[in-house]
Amino acid sequence: MGFKALLGRANTEIETISVDDAKDHLASKDVLFIDVRETQEVQNTGGLPGHVHVPRGFLEFIADPESPMHKPELSSGKRLVLYCASGGRSALAAKTLQDMGITDVCHIAGGYTAWVESGGPTE
Repeated sequence: MGFKALLGRANTEIETISVDDAKDHLASKDVLFIDVRETQEVQNTGGLPGHVHVPRGFLEFIADPESPMHKPELSSGKRLVLYCASGGRSALAAKTLQDMGITDVCHIAGGYTAWVESGGPTE
């Protein structure tokens, strides 16, 4: 199965929110923004205010509470709003987290690129 089919399947099974909806969650203490881009991307361009960086390649290890790499933020019970550069990796990551049993997860349509283009705040 190729990436288009994988993305298509993921997008039918996950929740996608708009940049405007994501902006509405910025001040919420019940929401955590998760940046799944590579480290160099985040270093080069920044990210959403207060985000937690979880590179896509380590997602399963960081999300699993039984892993030594686990970040407790991912099991905090907060709504996880994922993003990447354009929405592909975050869609796949949201599907993976759902498959791992994390149910309150979604991703931002258009990713960080759409966020920046809309004038969303960055750090």
